[in-house]
Amino acid sequence: QVQLVESGGGLVQAGGSLRLSCAASGRTFSSYAMGWFRQAPGKEREFVAFISWRGANIRYADSVKGRFTISRDNAKNTVYLQMNSLKPEDTAVYYCAAAKSTGWDPLSYDYWGQGTQVTVSS
Repeated sequence: QVQLVESGGGLVQAGGSLRLSCAASGRTFSSYAMGWFRQAPGKEREFVAFISWRGANIRYADSVKGRFTISRDNAKNTVYLQMNSLKPEDTAVYYCAAAKSTGWDPLSYDYWGQGTQVTVSS
């Protein structure tokens, strides 16, 4: 069992930065791939980024490539999402999730956090 708690969301102007954190409980955190997803009002949950358990395999959605960076610290049981050059279209609730293997499909993730709101004003 893995419990996930996101933090770091907030209101920021376009062009600004935020760093999201996702703290995990459980001694098996380092064996899980971790993903970030987001969901805007009226839209489906969409993939943002994932990182494999050792950090060797990382992928991003095209919409955030070059602006967002995913990383993890297994000693701290934490995964991060550094978001730079934020745009109004990045506004959404951001969720972290854990899975036994990396993937783009939210259905392949077993554990989810409660989400943190990111709002980017123009």
